[in-house]
Amino acid sequence: MTQHLHLLVVDDEPPALGELAFLLANDPRVSTVTTADSAAEALRVLQDQQVDAVFTDIRMPGLTGLELARVLSRFRIPPPVVFITAYEDHAVDAFDLHAVDYVLKPVRSDRLAEAVRRVVEATGSPTVAEEDELIPVELGGVTRFVARQDVLYAEAQGDYARLHTAEGSHLIRVPLTTLEDDWREAGFVRIHRSLLVSLTHVDEVRVDAGRCSVLVGSHELVVSRRHTRELRDRLVRRARRGGART
Repeated sequence: MTQHLHLLVVDDEPPALGELAFLLANDPRVSTVTTADSAAEALRVLQDQQVDAVFTDIRMPGLTGLELARVLSRFRIPPPVVFITAYEDHAVDAFDLHAVDYVLKPVRSDRLAEAVRRVVEATGSPTVAEEDELIPVELGGVTRFVARQDVLYAEAQGDYARLHTAEGSHLIRVPLTTLEDDWREAGFVRIHRSLLVSLTHVDEVRVDAGRCSVLVGSHELVVSRRHTRELRDRLVRRARRGGART
């Protein structure tokens, strides 16, 4: 899938505003970047344009970034907010306002890319559905193709990964860590050092005596303690997005 995000960037310092807009515009998931030099200007922009997320500084003359976020939270469909600031002391307030991310200046491009990923994940932002990825697998000397959407989960086997579908399993010469990075935005999440599951195919989450597991098709897979929180958070965000569409 390809994202076509429209982002609004707000900062009262022109150099910082220009740099942030430049970095975001170079992210392949971003198609449009609109800028505003104040919170008041941002609100005027939002009267005429719909954006997928707002990236805002916190300390600005007039309305602060926190006050802007409070106004946005009263919108019928509030846009996600990412705070970009040189100060750490507003982090608690930011997350009380359900900020998607809190990025410290000076901004690194890799850290900003992570913030964009969180916007995509939190909102299920507008996407253009392309042909689903097809994975070539060998079976009895014949190469066939498995659609990624049919993969229930992937299991590490040394430097390879075994893909499990409803029809069977297939070994591919790709490490699980590579699949985790490449398939994150397609809804796959690590639940164990050796397991990557598709959230689409998770039918049930079970907790028994502190032990967490998921039911994927006819398979019950154990979730490690280290990965339990991420799985829960991803499932909750997915459920919220689904509820918002109904």
